[in-house]
Amino acid sequence: MDCQIPVISIVGQGSNSGKTTLLEKLIREGKNRGWRIATIKHDVHGFEIDIPGKDSWRHAQAGADIVVLSSPKKIAVLEAVTEDSSLDEIISRIKGVDLILTEGYKRNDKPKIEVFRSEVHKELFCKPEELFAIASDVKFENGVPCFELDDARGICDMVQRFYGLP
Repeated sequence: MDCQIPVISIVGQGSNSGKTTLLEKLIREGKNRGWRIATIKHDVHGFEIDIPGKDSWRHAQAGADIVVLSSPKKIAVLEAVTEDSSLDEIISRIKGVDLILTEGYKRNDKPKIEVFRSEVHKELFCKPEELFAIASDVKFENGVPCFELDDARGICDMVQRFYGLP
């Protein structure tokens, strides 16, 4: 990468831990600050965003390896792959943003914010040295900054200071 875009992974144990809810709040808060934000969501089960019968779906079904959907407001690139891309490979394709937030990459080497809800979890999934912060309904005394589950402003303040974002 030419310039280092900060990457922070939002992690938690299992579905319904609150990862997506926190991610939405962080995106909204970051956008209010004028940041350009990219998100990367990993889905181990695979996904389909193309609609059967539509032209782009028909292109892929005919054998196109890459299908690009373009409009005045969005562009999407659908690329057939033979294996899961690494997070760093995906990140290398992203340009022109201030921050990249990921969801579903628990085992990557990027700084992480772990979402912890005491009603769902017994202990933290990550080791303290892997964590940038914790968003939780309980406090932890492990040297890692701990925020309330809905404190997107506080988390973004820390991200802004740490990475020197505008």
